Amino acid sequence: MVHKLDASRPGFKTDNVDIHVLATLCPEDLREAIDYAHDRIAAYHYAQKPESHSFTDDSGIELGWRWTAIESVGVYVPGGQASYPSSVLMNVVPAKIAGVERIVMVAPAPEGKLSPAVAYAALKAGVDEFLPIGGAQAVAALAFGTSMLEPVDKIVGPGNAFVAEAKRQVFGRVGIDTIAGPSEILIIADATANPEWIAADLLSQAEHDPTSQSVLITVDEAVSKAVEEAVEKQLKTLSTGERAGRSWNSNGAIILAPDLHVAANIANRVAAEHLELAVEDPDALLPHIRHAGAVFLGHYTPEALGDYVTGSNHVLPTSRAARFSSGLGLYDFMKRMSVQRVGPEGFAALAPAALRLAEAEGLPAHARSISIRSNKASKG
Repeated sequence: MVHKLDASRPGFKTDNVDIHVLATLCPEDLREAIDYAHDRIAAYHYAQKPESHSFTDDSGIELGWRWTAIESVGVYVPGGQASYPSSVLMNVVPAKIAGVERIVMVAPAPEGKLSPAVAYAALKAGVDEFLPIGGAQAVAALAFGTSMLEPVDKIVGPGNAFVAEAKRQVFGRVGIDTIAGPSEILIIADATANPEWIAADLLSQAEHDPTSQSVLITVDEAVSKAVEEAVEKQLKTLSTGERAGRSWNSNGAIILAPDLHVAANIANRVAAEHLELAVEDPDALLPHIRHAGAVFLGHYTPEALGDYVTGSNHVLPTSRAARFSSGLGLYDFMKRMSVQRVGPEGFAALAPAALRLAEAEGLPAHARSISIRSNKASKG
């Protein structure tokens, strides 16, 4: 059962999940880390806030646009007993900053079990309602509503293949962020790269799922060999080594490129979710990069920092979608309305061309709506 927020007790609970109680079980050091990440994510997304604008052109026509927030958003958080507080923050914080009035979180909570870290992150970020369900049925509840839940206008957040397909099927009735595929990392490295660091970065994505993709493009043969050896060594010590190993053996790759220009061209063709430039001069290489979900510059910027605390959003396009789309941001929770005002003099300047176009397109009612204001006869 969903219990909406009320003034007497800020928060919400269901029949078997009380987020306030669960949040108190989150360890203090983890709460501090969540607070820290929250503030950095908020600062980054505040900087994205767009401004409404208007201007008057040479014909005296007032034109512009106005930004407004989406009214309600559903946030899917995967996990059950797994703990992904970062997923809560990355989806809820920008929605809150954008001005979304109603944010509904859904997350699987089998037998009433939900991660205390997820519960604390939900309260910190400002979730308004909670429904303890997951999978395709959670997406359906958000899109169509239930007896206890009003439908939302947009659904965001990662999930498994069933969640992704459910989002695909409800798109149009509601908005969605993206159809997320397996995690991806691509690293461009030169002779200055630390092979142990590169191996760790490759495995940071491989451990997500056996279908994840980790690729290194290097211009140094010694680095390629050292990274391959380091990956095999680190796999033996990872608690997620079995899963990461399956990913690396099935989808991992090390590519030797003749120079960084060729490496950049390959990276643009791959259009990876995450792209690390582990080179001596990443600023010189960055202008050659056109397609990537997020770029991480230099040896001390591992992708994992972006997953949690740089402030940049970690919800990013996968499966080469970076060719035509961007990562989640404030704009995903706002809409731009065009605004125009025309006075008598401006109307006189615009009407002849508009009238001729309406007549050419065979739309007499369009033409009449113009000609009736200028007492000019319209054909048709």
